[in-house]
Amino acid sequence: MSDNQVDPSGNTEAFRAFTRTTPDKESSSKLPFVIGGVVALVVIALIVWLAL
Repeated sequence: MSDNQVDPSGNTEAFRAFTRTTPDKESSSKLPFVIGGVVALVVIALIVWLAL
């Protein structure tokens, strides 16, 4: 007799749907990365300016 329950590890798509905890939309903003990049550029520019 076969089981009526489908094993979610049986295929990748079913497993991902089974383990998904957040919706498909992008869950995090890119704003922290942009701010971090700007801060890094300012620090590098400051170091270069001080080295001159």
